[in-house]
Amino acid sequence: MRNKSVATLIGMSVLALYSSMAVGSKYNFPEPQSTIAQDIYDQHIALLWICLAIFIGVFGVMFYSVLKHRKSLGYKAANFHHSTTVEVIWTVIPCLILIAMALPATKTVIAMKDTSSPDMTIKATGYQWMWGYDYLQGEGEGISFFSKLSTPRAQLENKEPKGENYLLEVDNNLVVPVGKKVRIILTANDVIHAWWVPALGVKQDAIPGFIRDVWFTADNPGIYRGQCAELCGKDHGYMPIVVEVLDEESYAKWAAGKLAGVSNSVVSLAAVSTDVVSSGAEQAIDAIEENLDNN
Repeated sequence: MRNKSVATLIGMSVLALYSSMAVGSKYNFPEPQSTIAQDIYDQHIALLWICLAIFIGVFGVMFYSVLKHRKSLGYKAANFHHSTTVEVIWTVIPCLILIAMALPATKTVIAMKDTSSPDMTIKATGYQWMWGYDYLQGEGEGISFFSKLSTPRAQLENKEPKGENYLLEVDNNLVVPVGKKVRIILTANDVIHAWWVPALGVKQDAIPGFIRDVWFTADNPGIYRGQCAELCGKDHGYMPIVVEVLDEESYAKWAAGKLAGVSNSVVSLAAVSTDVVSSGAEQAIDAIEENLDNN
Protein backbone atom coordinates (compact mmCIF):
# COMPACT_ATOMS: atom_id res chain seq x y z
CA MET A 1 0.00 0.00 0.00
CA ARG A 2 2.87 2.31 0.91
CA ASN A 3 4.64 1.56 -2.38
CA LYS A 4 1.45 2.40 -4.25
CA SER A 5 1.15 5.75 -2.45
CA VAL A 6 4.78 6.57 -3.22
CA ALA A 7 4.27 5.69 -6.89
CA THR A 8 1.15 7.89 -7.03
CA LEU A 9 3.03 10.79 -5.42
CA ILE A 10 5.91 10.43 -7.87
CA GLY A 11 3.48 10.32 -10.79
CA MET A 12 1.71 13.48 -9.63
CA SER A 13 5.04 15.25 -9.12
CA VAL A 14 6.17 14.33 -12.63
CA LEU A 15 2.84 15.57 -14.03
CA ALA A 16 3.13 18.88 -12.16
CA LEU A 17 6.75 19.32 -13.27
CA TYR A 18 5.86 18.60 -16.88
CA SER A 19 2.93 21.01 -16.81
CA SER A 20 5.03 23.83 -15.35
CA MET A 21 7.82 23.23 -17.88
CA ALA A 22 5.31 23.05 -20.73
CA VAL A 23 3.97 26.55 -20.00
CA GLY A 24 7.41 28.06 -20.51
CA SER A 25 8.34 25.92 -23.50
CA LYS A 26 8.60 27.54 -26.92
CA TYR A 27 7.20 24.31 -28.40
CA ASN A 28 3.93 24.56 -26.48
CA PHE A 29 1.07 27.05 -26.40
CA PRO A 30 1.94 30.51 -24.99
CA GLU A 31 0.97 31.15 -21.39
CA PRO A 32 -2.83 31.67 -21.30
CA GLN A 33 -3.99 35.24 -20.63
CA SER A 34 -7.77 34.76 -20.74
CA THR A 35 -10.36 32.32 -19.44
CA ILE A 36 -10.91 30.79 -22.89
CA ALA A 37 -7.17 30.47 -23.50
CA GLN A 38 -6.78 28.75 -20.12
CA ASP A 39 -9.57 26.28 -20.96
CA ILE A 40 -7.95 25.51 -24.32
CA TYR A 41 -4.55 25.01 -22.71
CA ASP A 42 -5.87 22.74 -19.93
CA GLN A 43 -7.74 20.55 -22.42
CA HIS A 44 -4.68 20.40 -24.66
CA ILE A 45 -2.52 19.11 -21.80
CA ALA A 46 -5.21 16.68 -20.62
CA LEU A 47 -5.63 15.22 -24.13
CA LEU A 48 -1.87 14.78 -24.47
CA TRP A 49 -1.87 12.70 -21.28
CA ILE A 50 -4.82 10.66 -22.54
CA CYS A 51 -2.97 10.04 -25.83
CA LEU A 52 0.16 9.05 -23.91
CA ALA A 53 -1.84 6.59 -21.77
CA ILE A 54 -3.41 5.06 -24.90
CA PHE A 55 0.01 4.84 -26.58
CA ILE A 56 1.57 3.09 -23.59
CA GLY A 57 -1.41 0.75 -23.18
CA VAL A 58 -1.66 -0.31 -26.82
CA PHE A 59 2.05 -0.67 -27.53
CA GLY A 60 2.71 -2.17 -24.09
CA VAL A 61 0.24 -5.00 -24.76
CA MET A 62 1.56 -5.44 -28.29
CA PHE A 63 5.24 -5.68 -27.32
CA TYR A 64 4.44 -7.91 -24.32
CA SER A 65 2.50 -10.27 -26.60
CA VAL A 66 5.30 -10.32 -29.18
CA LEU A 67 8.07 -10.95 -26.65
CA LYS A 68 6.32 -13.39 -24.32
CA HIS A 69 4.40 -15.42 -26.88
CA ARG A 70 6.93 -15.80 -29.67
CA LYS A 71 7.53 -19.07 -31.43
CA SER A 72 11.08 -19.47 -30.05
CA LEU A 73 9.62 -19.89 -26.55
CA GLY A 74 7.40 -22.73 -27.73
CA TYR A 75 4.12 -20.84 -27.93
CA LYS A 76 1.67 -21.72 -30.65
CA ALA A 77 -0.71 -19.25 -32.26
CA ALA A 78 -4.21 -19.28 -30.84
CA ASN A 79 -6.94 -20.47 -33.15
CA PHE A 80 -10.12 -18.38 -32.76
CA HIS A 81 -12.27 -16.17 -34.95
CA HIS A 82 -13.49 -13.53 -32.50
CA SER A 83 -14.11 -12.69 -28.87
CA THR A 84 -17.32 -10.89 -28.05
CA THR A 85 -15.90 -9.66 -24.72
CA VAL A 86 -12.84 -8.12 -26.35
CA GLU A 87 -14.92 -6.48 -29.07
CA VAL A 88 -17.25 -4.93 -26.49
CA ILE A 89 -14.29 -3.66 -24.45
CA TRP A 90 -12.46 -2.06 -27.37
CA THR A 91 -15.70 -0.40 -28.50
CA VAL A 92 -16.97 0.87 -25.14
CA ILE A 93 -13.66 2.23 -23.82
CA PRO A 94 -12.93 4.46 -26.86
CA CYS A 95 -16.52 5.73 -26.75
CA LEU A 96 -16.12 6.71 -23.09
CA ILE A 97 -12.80 8.41 -23.86
CA LEU A 98 -14.39 10.40 -26.72
CA ILE A 99 -17.28 11.49 -24.50
CA ALA A 100 -14.86 12.57 -21.77
CA MET A 101 -12.94 14.60 -24.36
CA ALA A 102 -15.99 16.05 -26.09
CA LEU A 103 -17.84 17.41 -23.04
CA PRO A 104 -15.30 20.05 -21.92
CA ALA A 105 -14.42 20.88 -25.55
CA THR A 106 -18.10 21.52 -26.39
CA LYS A 107 -18.47 23.70 -23.30
CA THR A 108 -15.46 25.79 -24.34
CA VAL A 109 -16.65 26.16 -27.95
CA ILE A 110 -20.06 27.38 -26.75
CA ALA A 111 -18.37 29.90 -24.45
CA MET A 112 -16.17 31.09 -27.35
CA LYS A 113 -19.29 31.90 -29.40
CA ASP A 114 -21.00 33.91 -26.66
CA THR A 115 -20.27 37.50 -27.73
CA SER A 116 -23.26 38.96 -25.88
CA SER A 117 -23.03 41.96 -23.52
CA PRO A 118 -19.54 43.22 -24.44
CA ASP A 119 -17.96 46.17 -22.66
CA MET A 120 -16.57 47.42 -25.96
CA THR A 121 -16.80 46.53 -29.64
CA ILE A 122 -14.01 46.89 -32.20
CA LYS A 123 -14.24 46.23 -35.92
CA ALA A 124 -11.16 44.58 -37.44
CA THR A 125 -10.86 44.64 -41.23
CA GLY A 126 -8.27 42.55 -43.03
CA TYR A 127 -6.41 44.07 -45.99
CA GLN A 128 -3.51 42.82 -48.08
CA TRP A 129 -1.49 43.06 -45.87
CA MET A 130 -2.47 44.99 -42.77
CA TRP A 131 -5.34 45.40 -40.33
CA GLY A 132 -7.75 48.30 -39.96
CA TYR A 133 -9.35 48.92 -36.55
CA ASP A 134 -12.48 50.94 -35.78
CA TYR A 135 -13.66 51.36 -32.18
CA LEU A 136 -17.45 51.14 -32.53
CA GLN A 137 -18.76 50.99 -28.96
CA GLY A 138 -17.44 51.60 -25.46
CA GLU A 139 -14.68 53.85 -24.18
CA GLY A 140 -12.68 55.03 -27.17
CA GLU A 141 -15.61 55.01 -29.57
CA GLY A 142 -14.62 56.85 -32.75
CA ILE A 143 -10.95 55.83 -32.76
CA SER A 144 -9.81 54.45 -36.12
CA PHE A 145 -6.39 53.51 -37.47
CA PHE A 146 -4.41 51.03 -39.57
CA SER A 147 -1.89 48.58 -38.11
CA LYS A 148 1.00 47.52 -40.35
CA LEU A 149 4.21 45.52 -39.96
CA SER A 150 7.00 47.70 -38.55
CA THR A 151 9.95 45.32 -38.86
CA PRO A 152 12.65 47.22 -40.83
CA ARG A 153 13.18 46.16 -44.43
CA ALA A 154 16.88 45.63 -43.71
CA GLN A 155 15.98 42.79 -41.31
CA LEU A 156 13.74 41.15 -43.90
CA GLU A 157 16.64 41.22 -46.39
CA ASN A 158 19.16 39.92 -43.80
CA LYS A 159 21.16 43.15 -43.93
CA GLU A 160 21.02 43.63 -40.16
CA PRO A 161 20.38 41.37 -37.12
CA LYS A 162 16.82 40.27 -36.46
CA GLY A 163 15.00 42.10 -33.66
CA GLU A 164 13.46 40.42 -30.62
CA ASN A 165 9.96 40.58 -32.15
CA TYR A 166 10.94 39.96 -35.76
CA LEU A 167 7.80 39.93 -37.99
CA LEU A 168 5.61 40.28 -34.88
CA GLU A 169 5.72 44.06 -34.43
CA VAL A 170 3.42 46.78 -35.80
CA ASP A 171 3.33 50.56 -35.98
CA ASN A 172 -0.04 50.83 -34.16
CA ASN A 173 -1.02 48.32 -31.49
CA LEU A 174 -4.64 47.41 -30.85
CA VAL A 175 -5.08 48.81 -27.32
CA VAL A 176 -7.75 47.49 -24.92
CA PRO A 177 -8.37 47.72 -21.16
CA VAL A 178 -7.68 44.81 -18.82
CA GLY A 179 -10.63 42.85 -17.44
CA LYS A 180 -13.14 44.10 -20.04
CA LYS A 181 -15.07 41.91 -22.46
CA VAL A 182 -13.91 42.97 -25.91
CA ARG A 183 -15.98 41.95 -28.91
CA ILE A 184 -14.10 41.89 -32.22
CA ILE A 185 -16.23 42.18 -35.38
CA LEU A 186 -14.33 40.73 -38.32
CA THR A 187 -14.51 41.23 -42.06
CA ALA A 188 -12.08 41.60 -44.97
CA ASN A 189 -11.62 43.96 -47.88
CA ASP A 190 -10.11 41.59 -50.45
CA VAL A 191 -9.40 37.93 -49.58
CA ILE A 192 -9.90 35.69 -46.55
CA HIS A 193 -7.72 36.62 -43.57
CA ALA A 194 -7.77 35.33 -39.99
CA TRP A 195 -7.39 37.20 -36.70
CA TRP A 196 -5.38 34.98 -34.35
CA VAL A 197 -3.90 35.82 -30.94
CA PRO A 198 -3.00 32.52 -29.19
CA ALA A 199 -2.40 33.93 -25.70
CA LEU A 200 -5.95 35.34 -25.66
CA GLY A 201 -7.57 32.20 -27.10
CA VAL A 202 -8.88 34.06 -30.16
CA LYS A 203 -8.93 32.78 -33.75
CA GLN A 204 -11.55 33.68 -36.35
CA ASP A 205 -11.62 34.05 -40.13
CA ALA A 206 -12.27 37.46 -41.70
CA ILE A 207 -14.21 36.89 -44.92
CA PRO A 208 -15.06 39.55 -47.57
CA GLY A 209 -18.79 40.31 -47.61
CA PHE A 210 -19.43 38.60 -44.27
CA ILE A 211 -19.45 39.78 -40.66
CA ARG A 212 -18.14 37.39 -38.02
CA ASP A 213 -17.31 38.04 -34.39
CA VAL A 214 -15.25 36.74 -31.51
CA TRP A 215 -14.44 37.95 -27.99
CA PHE A 216 -11.82 37.92 -25.27
CA THR A 217 -11.21 39.31 -21.80
CA ALA A 218 -7.54 39.81 -21.00
CA ASP A 219 -6.62 38.85 -17.43
CA ASN A 220 -3.36 40.77 -17.18
CA PRO A 221 -1.81 43.91 -18.70
CA GLY A 222 0.83 43.20 -21.31
CA ILE A 223 1.54 42.89 -25.01
CA TYR A 224 0.25 39.79 -26.81
CA ARG A 225 1.21 38.96 -30.36
CA GLY A 226 -0.47 36.99 -33.13
CA GLN A 227 -0.63 36.71 -36.91
CA CYS A 228 -2.99 36.27 -39.82
CA ALA A 229 -3.63 32.53 -39.94
CA GLU A 230 -4.97 32.25 -43.49
CA LEU A 231 -2.80 32.08 -46.61
CA CYS A 232 -3.85 35.51 -47.92
CA GLY A 233 -1.16 36.18 -50.53
CA LYS A 234 2.56 36.66 -51.03
CA ASP A 235 2.98 38.87 -47.94
CA HIS A 236 0.85 36.65 -45.70
CA GLY A 237 3.78 36.27 -43.29
CA TYR A 238 4.05 40.06 -42.91
CA MET A 239 0.62 40.62 -41.34
CA PRO A 240 1.09 40.47 -37.56
CA ILE A 241 -1.38 41.38 -34.82
CA VAL A 242 -0.31 43.08 -31.59
CA VAL A 243 -2.80 43.55 -28.74
CA GLU A 244 -1.66 45.88 -25.97
CA VAL A 245 -3.62 45.46 -22.73
CA LEU A 246 -3.51 48.43 -20.33
CA ASP A 247 -4.94 49.06 -16.89
CA GLU A 248 -8.11 51.16 -16.88
CA GLU A 249 -6.41 54.46 -16.04
CA SER A 250 -3.72 54.07 -18.70
CA TYR A 251 -6.30 53.03 -21.26
CA ALA A 252 -8.47 56.06 -20.49
CA LYS A 253 -5.46 58.35 -21.08
CA TRP A 254 -4.60 56.56 -24.33
CA ALA A 255 -8.19 56.78 -25.59
CA ALA A 256 -8.44 60.48 -24.68
CA GLY A 257 -5.19 61.19 -26.52
CA LYS A 258 -6.34 59.32 -29.60
CA LEU A 259 -9.74 61.03 -29.63
CA ALA A 260 -8.07 64.43 -29.23
CA GLY A 261 -5.92 63.61 -32.25
CA VAL A 262 -9.04 62.66 -34.23
CA SER A 263 -10.75 65.94 -33.23
CA ASN A 264 -7.69 67.99 -34.23
CA SER A 265 -7.61 66.20 -37.58
CA VAL A 266 -11.29 66.95 -38.17
CA VAL A 267 -10.79 70.63 -37.27
CA SER A 268 -7.77 70.86 -39.58
CA LEU A 269 -9.69 69.21 -42.41
CA ALA A 270 -12.62 71.55 -41.89
CA ALA A 271 -10.29 74.57 -41.98
CA VAL A 272 -8.68 73.36 -45.20
CA SER A 273 -12.13 72.75 -46.75
CA THR A 274 -13.24 76.24 -45.73
CA ASP A 275 -10.12 77.77 -47.28
CA VAL A 276 -10.69 75.86 -50.49
CA VAL A 277 -14.34 76.94 -50.65
CA SER A 278 -13.46 80.57 -49.88
CA SER A 279 -10.69 80.57 -52.46
CA GLY A 280 -13.03 79.09 -55.04
CA ALA A 281 -15.71 81.67 -54.26
CA GLU A 282 -13.23 84.52 -54.60
CA GLN A 283 -12.01 83.18 -57.94
CA ALA A 284 -15.61 82.89 -59.17
CA ILE A 285 -16.39 86.51 -58.15
CA ASP A 286 -13.23 87.76 -59.86
CA ALA A 287 -14.18 85.90 -63.03
CA ILE A 288 -17.69 87.41 -63.01
CA GLU A 289 -16.36 90.94 -62.48
CA GLU A 290 -13.84 90.48 -65.28
CA ASN A 291 -16.58 89.23 -67.60
CA LEU A 292 -18.76 92.28 -66.80
CA ASP A 293 -15.87 94.69 -67.44
CA ASN A 294 -15.23 93.10 -70.82
CA ASN A 295 -18.85 93.47 -71.79
